[in-house]
Amino acid sequence: MPDRFSFFPATTDRLAEIEAVFDDCADARNCRCAYWYLPNADYKAGWGEGNRSWFRSLVAEPRPPGILAYHENEPAGWCGVAPRVVFDRLRRSKPFAPVDDTPVWSINCFIVRKPFRRQGLSRLLLKHAVEFASANGADCLEAYPVDQVARASNGGELYPGTLAMFRDEGFVEVARRLPARPIVRLQCS
Repeated sequence: MPDRFSFFPATTDRLAEIEAVFDDCADARNCRCAYWYLPNADYKAGWGEGNRSWFRSLVAEPRPPGILAYHENEPAGWCGVAPRVVFDRLRRSKPFAPVDDTPVWSINCFIVRKPFRRQGLSRLLLKHAVEFASANGADCLEAYPVDQVARASNGGELYPGTLAMFRDEGFVEVARRLPARPIVRLQCS
């Protein structure tokens, strides 16, 4: 199965394909990962076209904000990954406040287009997000997944990924300030 997919940094030349992934998901179509980057008032005010425009400017920056998965030439999935310091929501969050002074990169969002769901693509996106972050200077990765054992979740709540998926990739829980939302980390080699 892994050889069915290829993975690339989310750069401006791939913007149309990134948007195809987001547009296949009702919430992602309007959010565009602005939830993590922008103050809440700006995120809500931009819901829809405002966040779409903001995201286009984000992708135009020198550091790609994530990775894109393809099945053959068709865009299939997205994973947001960047240094934690760029995410306004994480800077302001008490439940996801820094665990310590370690500079970390954060993995915060997975989107898989409907035709590619239930094929293990989120797990592959995670694996390639770790490789991408490590290749771009990350020494430590952090994420805020949903613990499905602690809380029954519907699909709309799984954008940050599942705890089991991160554990399988070697992440370890370092804090839990919400019952179903641990903070997990992985030291990059």
